Amino acid sequence: MSAHGGRRGGGHEEAHADERWLLTYSDMITLLMALFIVMWAVSSVNVSKFDQLKASLHSAFSGKVLPDSSSVLTGSTAPFEQPGAPVTPVNPDTTQPAFSMTKISASIQQGAEQADLENLKRLQQRVNSFAARHGFAQDVRTTIQERGLVVHVLTDGVLFDSGSAVLKPAGLELLGEIGKLVDQPDIVNPVSVEGNTDNQPIHSALYPSNWELSTARANAVLEFLLGKGLKPSRASVVGYGAEKPIASNSSDSGRRRNRRVDIVILRRSFSSSKGVPS
Repeated sequence: MSAHGGRRGGGHEEAHADERWLLTYSDMITLLMALFIVMWAVSSVNVSKFDQLKASLHSAFSGKVLPDSSSVLTGSTAPFEQPGAPVTPVNPDTTQPAFSMTKISASIQQGAEQADLENLKRLQQRVNSFAARHGFAQDVRTTIQERGLVVHVLTDGVLFDSGSAVLKPAGLELLGEIGKLVDQPDIVNPVSVEGNTDNQPIHSALYPSNWELSTARANAVLEFLLGKGLKPSRASVVGYGAEKPIASNSSDSGRRRNRRVDIVILRRSFSSSKGVPS
């Protein structure tokens, strides 16, 4: 029986001999886990706590805390119970670098917005100068608003006849100059062309209401600008009818100012926030 039992024991060891590698494998996994824990702990350094520890160690081994070259081993008072000024930690509230990526990104964005504004101011000066030299000073008004540079062009006698959306030859020179300005290599801002009318009802078989008339006029101006090189991807068009007046419709002069086409060179930051393609 003993001999038979010995043979059975030997057979069991032989049956499991190929599983000895599991011991080595489990040891390796344990060591790897310990290594990663140590690496994680080292990477998670609290700067504030580290500075406090550095200051405390410096004070503990200085002559001020341990006078007469005494030490804890000789039975002197505990180092951190010595009288004196408290230790001030270095940068106690500093938990991140002074120049973070957020600050750098904000600075870059601010610089880009400033450059964009300078470009719009330069365009405004050139439009005003051209209008003054060519007799359009009373028909063109420019303003820089939150959304960008707005060029108001009155339609009466300049762009269109009453109730018409066909461009007059008198306004082609002005629109041609504006087209050249918005097609410069350093001007990539989106351009919105907006048609506006007064509140007087229109009686036309071609345009049933001021909505259709204002949209048709804006389309006519946009088509001209596209022919001068404005990229379609930068362009948009809208007709507001009489809903966006800039003067009172109770007088002839006010209604004349409201009959206009606005060419808006949008700020790039404004167009991005509003979802306008740039």
